[in-house]
Amino acid sequence: MLLAGLFLALCALSLCPAVLGAARPQLLVERSGSRMLREVGGFSWEDCGNGRDPVVLQSLSVAPDPISIPGTLRISAAVSSSKAMTSPLKAVLVVEKALGDLWIQLPCIDQLGSCTYDDVCTVLDNLIPPGTPCPEPLLTYGIPCHCPFKAGSYSLPSSDFALPDIELPSWMTNGNYRVRAVVSNKGQELACVKLGFSLQSQ
Repeated sequence: MLLAGLFLALCALSLCPAVLGAARPQLLVERSGSRMLREVGGFSWEDCGNGRDPVVLQSLSVAPDPISIPGTLRISAAVSSSKAMTSPLKAVLVVEKALGDLWIQLPCIDQLGSCTYDDVCTVLDNLIPPGTPCPEPLLTYGIPCHCPFKAGSYSLPSSDFALPDIELPSWMTNGNYRVRAVVSNKGQELACVKLGFSLQSQ
């Protein structure tokens, strides 16, 4: 479950394929232009399960602040789960961008923005094919990278990940963002996390 939580957090930052060692996705955004992401800063997080969800993100640290891209990202995290997480794990992301004093919800375009992933387990299988070892440092710390995730506690000590150049559509750069991610299974909410960050590109 730690990997699923990290996956959501990093996808909200558009960094998940890079950190998990997957091929860079092809973004079909040529019609509106694109920019190179250069900096992610002001990262904040909050568990929004209100003590009722079986999965709790207990800690999440992302450094440095700001994160330079390309560069090195350092992450530590801890998650506890009182229930096994099995497929299908549905994830609903609501991504909003600040426009003055207003927050505007962004649509889901080419799997970026306010998207619904019907099964995070399948997405993880596509990023890390079943039967292949989990990428480091997950392998070293015994963190699973495929469903099902057993109930229990998972912890990732401070670990460094190399970030390559990342290209984003022009509508998703230069500004302040907030994300609400809810994971559920067959209609039951399992986890809720809120994130905040800013993006800068050139």
